[in-house]
Amino acid sequence: MANGKKKINKRFFSVFKALGIYLLIAIASLIFFYQISGPSSSSNEVPISKIVGDIKDNKVEKISVEGDKIIAHIKDSDQKFVSRKESGESFYKILEVSGIDPKTVTIDVKDISLQQAWLGILGAVLPIVLMIGFFFLIFRQAREAGQGIFSFAQSRARLFSKDQPQVKFKDVAGVEEAKRELQEVVEFLKTPEKFRSLGARIPKGVLLVGPAGTGKTLISRAVAGEAGVPFYSIAGSEFMEMLVGVGAARVRDMFAQAKKSAPAIIFIDEIESIGRQRGMGFSGGHDEREQTLNQILVEMDGFTPNDHVIVIGATNRPDLLDAALVRPGRFDRRVVLGMPDLEERKSIIQLHMTGKPFTKDVSIEKLARRTVGFSGADLANMLNEAAILAAREGKTAIDPKDLEEAATKEKLGPQRKRMQSEYDRKLAAYHEAGHAIVGHFLPAVDPVHRISIVSRGMSGGHTLFPPTEDRSNESKSRLVQQIAAALGGQAAEELIFKDISTGAASDIQIATNIARQMVMQYGMSDIGPINLQAKSMFGAWKGVEEGEEMSPELHNSVDKELRKIMGEAFKQAQNLLKKHKIKLDKVAKELLVKETLESDEFEKIVGKKVSAT
Repeated sequence: MANGKKKINKRFFSVFKALGIYLLIAIASLIFFYQISGPSSSSNEVPISKIVGDIKDNKVEKISVEGDKIIAHIKDSDQKFVSRKESGESFYKILEVSGIDPKTVTIDVKDISLQQAWLGILGAVLPIVLMIGFFFLIFRQAREAGQGIFSFAQSRARLFSKDQPQVKFKDVAGVEEAKRELQEVVEFLKTPEKFRSLGARIPKGVLLVGPAGTGKTLISRAVAGEAGVPFYSIAGSEFMEMLVGVGAARVRDMFAQAKKSAPAIIFIDEIESIGRQRGMGFSGGHDEREQTLNQILVEMDGFTPNDHVIVIGATNRPDLLDAALVRPGRFDRRVVLGMPDLEERKSIIQLHMTGKPFTKDVSIEKLARRTVGFSGADLANMLNEAAILAAREGKTAIDPKDLEEAATKEKLGPQRKRMQSEYDRKLAAYHEAGHAIVGHFLPAVDPVHRISIVSRGMSGGHTLFPPTEDRSNESKSRLVQQIAAALGGQAAEELIFKDISTGAASDIQIATNIARQMVMQYGMSDIGPINLQAKSMFGAWKGVEEGEEMSPELHNSVDKELRKIMGEAFKQAQNLLKKHKIKLDKVAKELLVKETLESDEFEKIVGKKVSAT
């Protein structure tokens, strides 16, 4: 479908273009009229007395009379003098009054009465014609603009027909469970009689739920590609406009188009932008968003049959959706797309490696284990960044070094060169070494993967502890040890420099968030297994500072538990660093020389990590 904003911009451009053409015609006509009928600005223009004097002195060979213009041709020269007489006065009479016999000079009189008549007509008619044309243009554009108002109610959904390049299930990797769920939707669209013969009802809607980058849009297009049906794609925000009722009208138009080309699929991305719980607005429950939502509810499951049109909605905030929208009969199925596990990451990496040359030492298994927590979009972008890095360095194939740099860049940002004093470099080295030492000697923390004092993004350095395996749960001991590892940088600063810096701000924030979740969500404190987070009126979780439902005593207990967890973790980090101060110094000195240490280089200094049993 054509974009409404492009249409409006094109209309305005055509208005200005037409106005510019009319303006140029008017300017050209005025210039032409002035040059023909106006006084000459030639440098050879002289008073008529000068021409009369030259005739007396026998310097003039010929006189040309063109209306009121007198042109004198000088003898033995190409020079001409131009003058003007009064309108209606005869040049012969001027000569006689001056005592000159007109026969002494050749006088050529040209009749320009017809030319002057046309100029007069043009001068009278041209302004009227231009004025009529100008008003005609204005009225025509006003009429088109009036008609364009009704185009606001037209659907902005983009149609991907079966004649266009199709995405198939084979082009989507890492979501095998979701594919199995959606394969039935494909069968519904292809052979509805097979299910109707058994009394089965075709689902009206499928809700895709998952974090950003997990492939919700891609797998929706794959469903349309597999079924071979028209695919209408639109974002939830595209229904909304300033004009009241436009969103509901666009919903009606979109479903009307889909029904005409049924069987068809309507894909609404970010559906929570229009599908939020009703009654939470500030317009008395009658705002534009709620009217749009009401129309979607009616179209999906109202009195009008809606067969052979399946709506696929995508969201990463299902908790915000209205209960009437997600009930059976509208969105009959909910398909969850989570972060890919090890095997799914392997298949995603293998899919996106197609068409890219790699060296023989690149291991898909090792790369999949390195990228725990990466979404499908993260993995695709990582491989693309690795190809760009290899091309930048003039390589013919992508090697493990390029992949490692691309994975780090994906999560932390690109390297940032900046001037640092020796003190700042030493401070960064001990700070990152503190993280690494504490994490290494805490058994529940994942092994150190890389330590660097090279700036990335807003950080002056980084220590990576990527998960070695996919986990669905976290234990209390592991969370406490993660907090201790996060505070290891500040503990090292205090131990070595007897002072602390602002560089630990983000570490403290991460550690505090973990401790707050332990106390308020997971029941991992002396307060007990109580969920202390309350939902706001819009469905979002409140933090401890917003927990209006807690009593002052409970507030004090939460603060006390937070201080206790953070204090014990910091003390644990201090004790480990004091115990292994020699190794801390060695790691920091090596960082000052090399700037970056990989896991094997780090373990040569501190020894192999002993993991928790």
